Order: sequence, then structure tokens, then C-alpha cells
Amino acid sequence: MEKYTEKVIEYFMNPRNMGEIPDADGESRIGSLICGDIMQLFLKIENNIIIDAKFKTFGCAAAIASSSVVTEIIKGKTVEEAEKVTKKLILEKLGGLPEPKVHCSLLAVDALKEALQNWKEKQHSK
Repeated sequence: MEKYTEKVIEYFMNPRNMGEIPDADGESRIGSLICGDIMQLFLKIENNIIIDAKFKTFGCAAAIASSSVVTEIIKGKTVEEAEKVTKKLILEKLGGLPEPKVHCSLLAVDALKEALQNWKEKQHSK
């Protein structure tokens, strides 16, 4: 059985940016039927820059670590830069995941894309 990398364990034990942004500009809530993980992502965006990102995840170590890493990657980035975040980038930042857990990194990317889409929809309705 494959083991988690030290980076995954570190992010799981000491997750960054955990919590909510009550007045989030963009948010998402997605889940995986495969494993039952649920991720919520909250974004604060000003002048097209992500100034804050937080998450709440109910799931395994890989899901929590992936959620944490995605928030670190996107803070300070433009919306366009955040849209380019991939599963591969998350896996690189975590030093990899055991094959049965790779879908957790994709779940984090999907949560990000949905939160960005939510923000765009709110912009168009103003």
C-alpha cells in the first residue's frame, strides 16, 4: 500500500486557510460519490485578484491536504491565473498522492472552478 508523502501529512495535520468567508464573492460545495468527500471553497476577490481563500472539507487526509494546497496556490493570483490550476499542479505541490486518492486533487480543482464560476455569475447579475 502506498503511503502519504510528508507534505500531505503536514497539510493534513496543519491545514492552511481552513474556515469560511461569510461574505464570499465566490463559493462552491461539491462532493465525490466515489469516497463521500465534501469540499466547500470560499473566495474573496477584489479587482480580479483573489485576496483570500478558505475551505471546509469533510474527508480523508488527501482531500483536506488538496483543499489546503489549492487555497495557498490561488491567494494573490488573478482569476485567470487561478483558472489554470490543474490536478497536476496540486499533485506536484503535495509530492504526489497514492493512486486511489488522486481523485481528491481533482475534487479540489473542481471546487475551485465552481467557485470561480459562481463569482462570475454574481458579477454579471450586478
